Amino acid sequence: MARRTQAEVESQPDTWRRAIDLAAATGVLPAAGANVLGVGCGTSYYILESYARRRQQLGQGRTRAAIATELDDDDAYDAAILLSRSGTTSDLVRVARDLSRRTRTIAITGTAGSPITEAAHETIVMDFADEHSVVQTRYATSALTLLRASIGDDVAGLPDLARAALAGPLVADPADYDHVVFLGTGWARGLAEEAALKLRESARLWTESYASLEYRHGPIACASPRSLVWALGPLPADVVEAVNATGATLRVATGDPQAELVRVHRLAVAYARYRGLECDSPEHLSRSVVVE
Repeated sequence: MARRTQAEVESQPDTWRRAIDLAAATGVLPAAGANVLGVGCGTSYYILESYARRRQQLGQGRTRAAIATELDDDDAYDAAILLSRSGTTSDLVRVARDLSRRTRTIAITGTAGSPITEAAHETIVMDFADEHSVVQTRYATSALTLLRASIGDDVAGLPDLARAALAGPLVADPADYDHVVFLGTGWARGLAEEAALKLRESARLWTESYASLEYRHGPIACASPRSLVWALGPLPADVVEAVNATGATLRVATGDPQAELVRVHRLAVAYARYRGLECDSPEHLSRSVVVE
């Protein structure tokens, strides 16, 4: 059970290294100062949201991420990045065709020759990170590594951080919690959304995700001793105090938020096995949402 997903999770140090090398070799991604739009669905959107916030944080230029079905502006962009593992997601392919009429489009995909590559002006194929499993793990994080490397972020040590995350103990025992909340701020906000989605997809777990300082504005009402609250970065003392008062267990990550996702992936696999679920191919999910 979950053999493919586990193998893909454990391969992340190698695929991240290859993504770093690919970023150095390609000249396709937007240069500093460009006005950039990123478009995706599901996991791809969360990865692009993290990229967009990090790119702006590093002073690389205005960057916006949008869900393909929610793109609602006609702003002018110097480039649009389209992220899709399969390259077949209907909603994204449709948007790609429209965007390609008015701006330079760059598809990042795991599948050469897929519809997204035909709709975009330029393509980066990351077939080395593609997956057999339905639930995305290494493809998404490898794409983020590529994108972070392209904006001059410090990613050289990421593969080693992933190895450390794989070598350590599980963050939690699945028997102890039936509710997990992820908190993130800045560029980790999108990663918090992605973390919650991984546990939801893999193990049908009750998960939530919030901006770190928004958690006290209502959502904390659901916290209990059966809750694990997992912050992907430091929290103010008053938030720590508020979470502790609920009886929930609090984990506050101190390292790179992307490396923390590897620990989330491991926990997702553990929860799936604990619940007797096959996270290689979860019920009701497919590798791509394709509609006529």
